[in-house]
Amino acid sequence: MSKGKSTRRGFLKTSAGIGAAGVLAPYTWTSSYAKAQDQNDRPNVASIGLGGMGSGDGHSASRFADMVACADVDRRRAERFAGDGRFGGKCQVYSDYHKVLERKDVDVVTIGTPDHWHSKIVIDALKAGKDVQCQKPLTLTIDEGKQICKVVKETGKIMHIGTQQRSENGAMFLKAVVLALSGRLGKKLTATCSIGGGPRGGPWEPSQPPAELDWDFWLGQTPKVPYTSQRCHGNFRWWLEYSGGKMTDWGAHHIDIAQWGLGYTDSGPVEVEGEATFPDVYPADFDPVKFFAGGQQLRNGYNTACEFRITCTYENGNKMIVRDGPDNGIWFEGEEGKIFVNRGRLTGAPIEALTSADKEWLDQEVVKLYLGMQPGDHMRHFFDCLKQRKFTISDPFTHHRTMTSCHLCNLAILLKRKLKWDPVREDFVGDQEASALRSRPQRAPYAIEV
Repeated sequence: MSKGKSTRRGFLKTSAGIGAAGVLAPYTWTSSYAKAQDQNDRPNVASIGLGGMGSGDGHSASRFADMVACADVDRRRAERFAGDGRFGGKCQVYSDYHKVLERKDVDVVTIGTPDHWHSKIVIDALKAGKDVQCQKPLTLTIDEGKQICKVVKETGKIMHIGTQQRSENGAMFLKAVVLALSGRLGKKLTATCSIGGGPRGGPWEPSQPPAELDWDFWLGQTPKVPYTSQRCHGNFRWWLEYSGGKMTDWGAHHIDIAQWGLGYTDSGPVEVEGEATFPDVYPADFDPVKFFAGGQQLRNGYNTACEFRITCTYENGNKMIVRDGPDNGIWFEGEEGKIFVNRGRLTGAPIEALTSADKEWLDQEVVKLYLGMQPGDHMRHFFDCLKQRKFTISDPFTHHRTMTSCHLCNLAILLKRKLKWDPVREDFVGDQEASALRSRPQRAPYAIEV
């Protein structure tokens, strides 16, 4: 557990306005609702990106804050969100998220856009003085995570990632992490993450985008291509241009828990290798560097991995296996036993062997792991931490390390070779092609500015 704490400790030393106890300086909401001494104050919140998860996060946040604005490049989605009767007609609709960030009365933003927009909007929001809750996966590339961590340190704002397994599901994932870190399963551990496979589909013919959708804005930093409905909205995650398939979808959840249990929340693997099958859209001369720069076209179909098995090796010999199946969940296994955890169950002989005293110890350790707070409601936890100006359990530093491992897995199977990674320098060892894929060229005017 010390590895996770060291990240936060480093933040405390470098961020302005943060005290020795790990709590930021007293804070007054900028909104018209602000009363500095009133603990019942409700900040103003705005939601950016209003698909399924985005609108869900907005509704969840509105339990603790007043929803005053929303934005989506598909104006129909924004209007549906604002007009559903929950906000008393006070939620103003925008197509351009910049208009939301310009508002001085907005204290907090939730971000639920497609993945390729997360990093830029996060950075813009932090620089605009907003606290931020963002859906996972936070980043499209490794270097985007480094950029976000830099801006969080510079601004001293609170940022929270939507990895609810760290808070919810009856604390089963937290209990699994405690048991893995405790040594009760053994000294050398293997964490196996089953995250499901990706679909095949296409090629599809391009068509005209709907009138309410700003397609060029939706594409953002990614290469300009004709509109295809299967690229957009819920299906964006099956295109490497905008996401990372199951590796960054469910991987952002399970790899996160696995690395936590292995003790690597502020580091990562040193070697990554694996095999995968992909949809039949790749030419024999596929060049990932050229492709991500927009210089090579694939057939117009899904292009993320369908089946895969990848092994990540850590400096102390622990391993993490990431595979498509057969179950959805995480195995932690050592020489003393193994346990399985997913959103429905926590099982295994070490669980069945827990005595009443063991269970009491486990509950106490869960609270310690959860920053001395009681887990249960991920969004409530965010707003509780905002009031106290303290770190959330799902901070950008640990999530950057999670996403780095997700991206490493995808790059290893795209490049079809073992990759050696230096988690201190955050770069590949002796592999210029892989190093070039830590980032991607970004299309103007949507490039990230740090």
